[in-house]
Amino acid sequence: MTKPASQITSPFPTASAADWRALVEKTLKDAPFESLLRETPEGLPIAPLYESGALAPSITPRPFDAERPWDLRVATRHPDPAGARAELLVDLDGAAASVLVRIDPTGETGVAIGSPEALAATLDGVFVELAPIALHAGFLGPRAADWLSAFAKSAPNALLHFHMDPLSAFAEAGVSPGPVESHLVSAATVGARLADLYPKATLFLASGRVVHEAGGGEAGELAFALAAAVAYAKAQVVAGASMVDAFSRIVLGLAADTDYFLTISKLRAARLLWAQVTQACGVEAPARIEARSSHRMLAAQDAWTNMLRLTSAAFGAAVGGADAVQIGAFTDPLGPPTTFARRQSRNAQLVLMEEAHLGRVADPAAGSGYVEALTDEMARAAWAEFQAIEAKGGLIEALACGFIAAEVAKVTAARDAAGKPRIVGVTAFPPTQQAPVEVLSVRPKPVEAPSPRLPGPDGHCPPLRPIRLAEPFEAATQEAKP
Repeated sequence: MTKPASQITSPFPTASAADWRALVEKTLKDAPFESLLRETPEGLPIAPLYESGALAPSITPRPFDAERPWDLRVATRHPDPAGARAELLVDLDGAAASVLVRIDPTGETGVAIGSPEALAATLDGVFVELAPIALHAGFLGPRAADWLSAFAKSAPNALLHFHMDPLSAFAEAGVSPGPVESHLVSAATVGARLADLYPKATLFLASGRVVHEAGGGEAGELAFALAAAVAYAKAQVVAGASMVDAFSRIVLGLAADTDYFLTISKLRAARLLWAQVTQACGVEAPARIEARSSHRMLAAQDAWTNMLRLTSAAFGAAVGGADAVQIGAFTDPLGPPTTFARRQSRNAQLVLMEEAHLGRVADPAAGSGYVEALTDEMARAAWAEFQAIEAKGGLIEALACGFIAAEVAKVTAARDAAGKPRIVGVTAFPPTQQAPVEVLSVRPKPVEAPSPRLPGPDGHCPPLRPIRLAEPFEAATQEAKP
């Protein structure tokens, strides 16, 4: 073909928005065009058609690397440190790039770790200068950060993500062991010490996932993450950090859901919001985003369908521009994953990365009228809610007075009012016979750990308890069986 592109395409007429609308209205017969309008549970509009000249927000995408476009992160919650270590080493050998260790001394929701020796045993064989290590430790975050520091042995090039996040722990539990403000100060103090030892490390995870997992909407999740980032930046500055270093040490944490358009738009909106906040603070610091797959989207019934949900979530996170993507296992609602389940989760990302080549374009969604408009709407709605949080005195006060819980309740009420959701394998196309699903059979063995309690009265707020959207309907299905 030797003709220029302009000559090849010139015979095709350009369709205007009116032309497209006429085609749509022709299929509607007597129904009005407005009958196709939809809304997210938060009330963000979704139109059936978008013009090509739709608003295109200016997004600064993640650093471009076509060979390894995002960090494929794997997590372990195996209760036994030896079992967790075995999982992580298999994952890293299977092309994972980084690891996330979920710590819970009881062993119920994470690895039973209560000492630096136990964390070192879990990470034995992981090279800190090659594979980034991230933590999830709740109120034990500062202690766990010191344990990880001891494991890294002050290697200046260690790729560590301490991920201290006391505000998410407070929001989910509804109570803090001692004043939550003291936990913020403690984390910032530890962070100031570790920042000098590990110049490449990040200190805080400003995550909005607690809002998502409790049933909240995308704008609410973004607003929570942004407010947490501001709170953590302020605490670091008080502890002696510069404003630019404070923001540079924060990672934004967001959920990746099965609706990949919402995920893509949410992650792109997060970069807009981050730029707005850092500019207002007079600094330049690129956004770093860690996306973890939604747990609330998973189903225990016909759990094999979760493979599709997790792949959709990974697609949305990758196209949306997450720097690190951690995808759970399809068996998570039933129990700890087997080697097979972990391999399926890992390989779903590898196929998207190495066979579907999603990383060959820096911002694949740029120019889509739908995604650009939804990105802008989410960013504006999240900014308004962020301002409302700040007007109440910040995130701690907004949690304590019930503002955050009330916003989540509005979204869950709107979702309930919309009627029964279509969940494949549960409310839509349920199987006539359940295919067996294998999970690990392990008994948690609690270990002694330092108390996270700090002096002073406990903090309290209405808790943001995690949910699964399919759970009420799964229970109804079980009750209906003879």
